[in-house]
Amino acid sequence: MTTLSPENSLSARQSASFILGLHPFVRTEAWKFLTGYFSWQSSQDERLTVDSMRRKNYKALCQMYEKIQPLLENLHRNFIETRNNIARDIQKLYDKDPLGNVLIDKKRLEKILLLSYVCNMQAEYQQGFHEMVMLFQLMVEHDHEIFWLFQFFLQKTEHSCVINIGVGKNLDMLSTLITFLDPMFAEHLKGKGAGAVQSLFPWFCFCFQRAFKSFDDVWRLWEVLLTGKPCRNFQVLVAYSMLQMVREQVLQESMGGDDILLACNNLIDLDADELISAACVVYAELIQKDVPQTLKDFFL
Repeated sequence: MTTLSPENSLSARQSASFILGLHPFVRTEAWKFLTGYFSWQSSQDERLTVDSMRRKNYKALCQMYEKIQPLLENLHRNFIETRNNIARDIQKLYDKDPLGNVLIDKKRLEKILLLSYVCNMQAEYQQGFHEMVMLFQLMVEHDHEIFWLFQFFLQKTEHSCVINIGVGKNLDMLSTLITFLDPMFAEHLKGKGAGAVQSLFPWFCFCFQRAFKSFDDVWRLWEVLLTGKPCRNFQVLVAYSMLQMVREQVLQESMGGDDILLACNNLIDLDADELISAACVVYAELIQKDVPQTLKDFFL
């Protein structure tokens, strides 16, 4: 890769991450490049400088939050409600492994989520963020790393998991994709299965966390989303592939919306590589067709 131009080298690295996946031993550092925390072309000295800057910026945000917290408590009812929601969600998390070893620090997690809510008004807190940030806490050591990786992940994935930004668009494009690629299934989903697709919003809100059998599988899919390969908004192709897993059962049993949703919720313990491969097959099928402009603009 050192013989390639910077642009081609970047593309090659992203392609390798997409095709091969990341080894657990390099995941912590590699994520900092995939998210944009570090530049791919940065030197070690430059990365030390950037990390120091991000640590200082995080500390400054924490200090700012401590100063304005009383004001937020007195003037913003949404702040109190959101803080309570975060606390409730965090208490539901399993914080120990099967041997009883503590995996996560719930107090640190709560602090990072509150700071993210206050500092990133574009992505208001929603159920699911607590589980996402928990995975970042399992990946990296320091609070400033957890905070910034989460922010950069949201940006790099175009806020596709945020309810008031990307989720609705994902669901609309999923319906459009089904209509284009599988008219028979689309007809059923618009008739007896009405409302089923719109009810799949947790897939996007939780970024498919609950569909996999391990954290490694979750990270594997997220890494693909961060590469932007083979296309933008790959998460919708993933959702389409998951729907195809229940398609035959839905049509044979002429399922209604609630039963379709139940069948979809039973899609758990999936293998990330198999699901990614299935979504890639869908993409290969898509690009061979005369794709409507709305799908072109969304994926290509």
